[in-house]
Amino acid sequence: MAESDVVETVKQGYAFEGAAVELGALLVDDEPKPEAAVRIPLGMMNRHGLVAGATGTGKTKTLQLMAEQLSAAGVAVFAADIKGDLSGISQPGEGNDKLLARTKSIGQDWTASGFPTEFYALGGQGTGIPIRATITSFGPVLLSKVLGLNDVQESSLGLIFHYADKAGLTLLDLKDLRAVIQHLTSDEGKDDLKELGGLSAATAGVILRSLIGFADQGAEAFFGEPEFDTADLLQQRDGKGLISLLELPNLQDRPALFSTFLMWLLADLFHDLPEVGDVDKPKLVFFFDEAHLLFNDASKAFLNTIAQTVRLIRSKGVGVFFVTQTPKDVPDDVLAQLGSRVQHQLRAHTPNDAKALKATVSTFPSSSYDLGEVLTQLGIGEAIVTVMNEKGAPTPVAWTRLRAPQSLMAPASAEQQAASVQASPNNAKYSQAVDRESAYEMLAAKVQAGAAQAEAEKQAQEQAKQQQQEQRQESRPRTQKQEKSMVEEVIGSSVFKQFARSAGREIVRGLFGAARRR
Repeated sequence: MAESDVVETVKQGYAFEGAAVELGALLVDDEPKPEAAVRIPLGMMNRHGLVAGATGTGKTKTLQLMAEQLSAAGVAVFAADIKGDLSGISQPGEGNDKLLARTKSIGQDWTASGFPTEFYALGGQGTGIPIRATITSFGPVLLSKVLGLNDVQESSLGLIFHYADKAGLTLLDLKDLRAVIQHLTSDEGKDDLKELGGLSAATAGVILRSLIGFADQGAEAFFGEPEFDTADLLQQRDGKGLISLLELPNLQDRPALFSTFLMWLLADLFHDLPEVGDVDKPKLVFFFDEAHLLFNDASKAFLNTIAQTVRLIRSKGVGVFFVTQTPKDVPDDVLAQLGSRVQHQLRAHTPNDAKALKATVSTFPSSSYDLGEVLTQLGIGEAIVTVMNEKGAPTPVAWTRLRAPQSLMAPASAEQQAASVQASPNNAKYSQAVDRESAYEMLAAKVQAGAAQAEAEKQAQEQAKQQQQEQRQESRPRTQKQEKSMVEEVIGSSVFKQFARSAGREIVRGLFGAARRR
């Protein structure tokens, strides 16, 4: 296809009438064509998308670029800031000759700008505002994924949650869950699940050991109250959508917790938000970074839940963009729902890389490009793009030079982040952990009450024995009436009576002493 035809095809294919997120300009023979702008309609941002590419090819900057424009359009954004690189979005960028020359070449009017940003951290393990969730709201399916349980163990965990709900045992934190499991395997509680199949000691042991390892990863601080209200993600400040960044220190030590927590956020949003159908712009766009961590070793039930959530949350006004290395990191049922693709450079240094490259090419519409070759030649800040147009049809595949973020393309300073956290109204709302009465305290009180009752019963039994012995002593049979004799007179004497009373007292003391020593 001639160069002019390529330019005209892209120009017409991305000529949307409404507001759009500007990605960049078409690139032909290493020359940008500003007249052929590559864009995503704002109304299609809740049709989900994928940002993919090898490490160091510019995925994070693409995410930053999209988040800025969404915020400027009044759309709230949530993103995980894994390496801290996104924190600079809160500060105006720093221009230089190289940057301005690039932005001018693609028709971008670059102006340094910062955007309203909140900084969060899981369980307060970082500099951000603490985010917590209760065990009850997290649920057995998500928790099973975090703990790496198999199908049988996941089913048993679901049974434990069911019992806790029916028994009124509130599960807020890990010690609550451990207490319920220990109760169900104790002599007192093991029959509580008998009608539902019971809980084997072996399965309970596996779950308890998994919880210990989970706690060692810092999960004790994450589960509890006050629970994070996902409505706080849907805010605007000064007409701009709030950008919420989740800090993830030591991600390599707890990848399952991170990815599953993000899924909990989505599930909670889905549960709380009303149906809005197709809207001019989404309420929130959710960037799911390191998406492969979510799907690794996931059970079928878990994958089905993800696919259903992604499919239905669109009608709640929420868009989801998965950020990962290759499309094959995302299951087919989920990938099929991602209408926009921004694919950065892929490498083909190994046989597995070659397979991933081939799989990636197969996910794009047909085009005049040899995508297998182009995807290995993309420069940093370049991508192959196709999105959904206003009618829901895919746009032409376009080799794109991406725009530059207008905010700081480096981490904000620790002082700037700390000042933002201290000034946030959400800091006072979530900073102080709360430990109210829940399953652990309820079961502990039940055990104490049972012990007190057992002690009281024991004392009552001992007192009853003592009283019975006293009664037996007092009810000894009297001697039959006999004729008066010299012996009877002796017995009736006062000296003999005094001797008998003393001997009787000694015998009684001996009997009760032995009873007390039993």
